[in-house]
Amino acid sequence: MAERVVVITGAGSGIGRSTAVKFARKGDKIVVADFNEKGGQETVDMIKAANGEATFVKVDVSKFDQVEAMVEKSIELYGSLDVVFNNAGIGKIIPFLDYTVEDYERVIGVNQNGVFYGMLAAGRKMRDLGVKGVIINTASVFGYLSNQYTFAYQASKGAVRMMCQTGALELAPYGIRVVGVAPGTVDTPIVQGFKDAGLTDKLKSNQMRGDLIQPEAIANAVYLLSLEEADVINGSVVMLDDGYASFK
Repeated sequence: MAERVVVITGAGSGIGRSTAVKFARKGDKIVVADFNEKGGQETVDMIKAANGEATFVKVDVSKFDQVEAMVEKSIELYGSLDVVFNNAGIGKIIPFLDYTVEDYERVIGVNQNGVFYGMLAAGRKMRDLGVKGVIINTASVFGYLSNQYTFAYQASKGAVRMMCQTGALELAPYGIRVVGVAPGTVDTPIVQGFKDAGLTDKLKSNQMRGDLIQPEAIANAVYLLSLEEADVINGSVVMLDDGYASFK
């Protein structure tokens, strides 16, 4: 398969980093996009140490002008845009009645608006370039099932689930696929608050095989969804939850 240009947001850690490394190992050129410059550059260094090609672009995905600039920079650097993985996300563990409007809007701004901005900027550019690209969005099992203290996170992920479906419908005439992934509990910085609260065993018990999912496992599935062999998967959100949703 010819090398592709792949943009991954939230690539400075966790799922994003593992996915960037996975695609790079397969020969793709990676735009490592993150608000965290240190983490993003570390991901680039990891890729380059393995003789891969990657560039860091700083972006706050809650700002459309920055997301649009990220897409433009990717094309300026590499001349195309084949895969965009809208993965950046944050979470806050807050009892519902303790929420502030600012708490809610920050999570929605990154997790929900950030995905919309990525889909819009990438979709427009893929259309203009005539690229039959793939847009992959990170939803969550918590976009389907409720949990305590994560109201804004779950609202945002439920929205991402529907954006995958409606976005796929509207972009299909241009040959652009839109798919989502719904991870279960993945061992990333976003679950650190639960670990700090002594809930590690509870997190593990939520998975069918009794352990946290590793970011590399999610990266493998995202890569598979990006391939031509997965061409009939469109408008779907694929559960990457090690059975979490099947026995709740």
